[in-house]
Amino acid sequence: MKGVTLMGENDLPTFTRRHFLFGGSLLIGFSLSNPAKAVVAEDKIAASGALDAAAAGFDGFVPDGFIRIARDGRIILVVPSAEMGQGIATTEAMLLAEELEVGLDQIEVALAPADPLAYNQAILKGQVTGGSTSVRAFYTPLRKAGAAARMMLINAAAQSWGVNPAECVASRAIVSHQPSGRQAVFASLVDGARQQNIPQDIPLKPPREFKVIGKPLKRVDTPEKATGAAKFGIDAAVEGMRFAAVSICPTIGGTVKTVDSAAALASWGVIDVIQIDDAVAVIGTNYWAAKKGLDLLAVEWNEGSNASLSSAELIDGLKNATATPIIGKAIGDPDAALKAHKRIDTVYQLPYLAHAALEPINTTIHVRPDACDVWVSTQVPEIARQVVSEIVGLPLEKVSVHPHLIGGGFGRRLAVDTIQHAARLGKLVSYPLKIIWTREQDIMHDRFRPAYYDRVSAALAEDGAPLAFIHRVTSSTVRPYYDRQLWPAEKLDPDALVGSDNMPYSIPHARWEWVRQDSPVALNWWRGVGEGHNVFVVESFIDELSALAGKDPIAYRQAMLSQNPRAAAVLEKASDASEWGKPLPSRMGRGVSLHQSFGSFAALVVEVEVSEQGVVLLRRATAAVDCGVPINPDSIVAQIQGGTLFGLSAALYNGITFANGRVQQSNFHDYRQIRMNEVPPFEVFVMPSTENPGGLGEVGTVSAPAALTNAIFAATGVRLRSLPIDRSLLVTSHVAGQTDQVSQ
Repeated sequence: MKGVTLMGENDLPTFTRRHFLFGGSLLIGFSLSNPAKAVVAEDKIAASGALDAAAAGFDGFVPDGFIRIARDGRIILVVPSAEMGQGIATTEAMLLAEELEVGLDQIEVALAPADPLAYNQAILKGQVTGGSTSVRAFYTPLRKAGAAARMMLINAAAQSWGVNPAECVASRAIVSHQPSGRQAVFASLVDGARQQNIPQDIPLKPPREFKVIGKPLKRVDTPEKATGAAKFGIDAAVEGMRFAAVSICPTIGGTVKTVDSAAALASWGVIDVIQIDDAVAVIGTNYWAAKKGLDLLAVEWNEGSNASLSSAELIDGLKNATATPIIGKAIGDPDAALKAHKRIDTVYQLPYLAHAALEPINTTIHVRPDACDVWVSTQVPEIARQVVSEIVGLPLEKVSVHPHLIGGGFGRRLAVDTIQHAARLGKLVSYPLKIIWTREQDIMHDRFRPAYYDRVSAALAEDGAPLAFIHRVTSSTVRPYYDRQLWPAEKLDPDALVGSDNMPYSIPHARWEWVRQDSPVALNWWRGVGEGHNVFVVESFIDELSALAGKDPIAYRQAMLSQNPRAAAVLEKASDASEWGKPLPSRMGRGVSLHQSFGSFAALVVEVEVSEQGVVLLRRATAAVDCGVPINPDSIVAQIQGGTLFGLSAALYNGITFANGRVQQSNFHDYRQIRMNEVPPFEVFVMPSTENPGGLGEVGTVSAPAALTNAIFAATGVRLRSLPIDRSLLVTSHVAGQTDQVSQ
């Protein structure tokens, strides 16, 4: 493997038969099995043929948008999804390499440019990386792309030798004719392959023949990240670039009232001060100069109608929402069951959450009269291009978005508000402008995960088994912010209920409903999306029911899984591997969560110790996941571990609160993440499977909160129904006097 490069975007040529295949275009490159080389330098990107989906000007074999084979022996695999630390550049390259019959050590990987015709995916119906959909959407198209290219290369070789293509095979970028012993490297077949028709019938390998898929291969982007050569959005460098530090109105909907820029303009390195309706930017020859100038800026704000907004007001809005519930799904007659049997009711509450990715918000933009270039880390390159086009007033084809590696997305880069912000500033100057937000601005001006208020009810049989289940979710919706248009008041947002309405358990009577309660807070999806909220509620409530029934939490769940063998298998594996039944000392406990989300099945057992002062120590974590065909087991383990730690951080420490119209959290000191010394021993078991692949990026995050709070209950007897955990409830003196809040 030779490294990862970045793709820009030029105007696409007239569509040809080679531009489309399987809903996208495919690019193929060639290489022998040479030692890995450094990542392609940015000034060599054009020579690599990585500037646009059709490889305009590339002298080689280009059957579609994902694979390119050059005459000099280079193989370039273009991956359609954004790489933001989840390892998708490696996984998608493996899918291409498997059917192309090359090894990862023979290839270079490029990130796709903004081009919906070439790189749209079927699940989200756009050029979008999110919702743990990348492998699910591209598993078959990328394999077909690799197989089609291999067939064309084999046909070219067979034609030149005058033999039957069925007698030829490809391996490690070499086509061989087994009866005669003749061989040809892919590079020597470029001209002949270009003359072949794209095959219509494309058989794929059965799993038993996989050589790449299923192997625990190291990530293609690791060497560049280890050496610092990898280019993230914040690393973008353009000739003549200037830097902007911004001051943003601290209240939602507020605007600039007055600006005194005299001191800032007199500061060394400051060249300008510009203003939009809700922000002021100081521009400098470098970021330090801009930031120092910003510190000297005197801005007065019109704080607007939300100047007194508080968390108490927002929570009251959720509690007292009066909108008519929208029924998402119903089974049987849960109301009758609730009247006829023992009834349990409880409430759960979850806060707004920020994304807090390691790479702060940044965008580099150069607006010119006839064109605009944007260098940015984004999960939605085509939507980014659309909003820039709208703001700067240029046709879509005149706006080029150059995607970069993303230093943590977690859903934040699904939103384009920061790119819109940059476009509004960038069109005020003539030079390339790099806008960088501080960590404080990144957290305080995020688009947040919605807050939730959930009412859950169950009817229990004599043996404690649930006969009925009703889940009412009260929240706002992300849809208007992502869609950039109103979401109808009477329309269900499926994200509000997913993770609950597809719970793994068999319950004869159930209903799921959503009460919409909007607020001024701008929203965005957060890693785990709807499942990240709903699985916490469902798995906490199931745990409560098992306690009321006096039954073991895992045995209680297993009794409801007779129709769900994949869920039952991961639960059994996690139980066995975690030594579930082994006794623990006082104030130690194990908790479990189980769910089926994003096409995968996952069980997590967390073991904790809770001190007399209420400090939670993570002692051990054990996960089992069935994600269908495991493409790269090494990445699967990493994704489950990383996602789980992300979810544990949120459950332990994270919540966004408002006072006087302002977000009260600002950096990692008060929006804390788990530290390295707090990470427990963590085993992940990947279940063998031949099912279609499921998603992974968010599965661990979804598993974490309920497993944690269930473990805390096992250790202390305290049932936590809101997040982040309140340590004051866990101190010994408080625990001794606690009474359970479940009404019966």
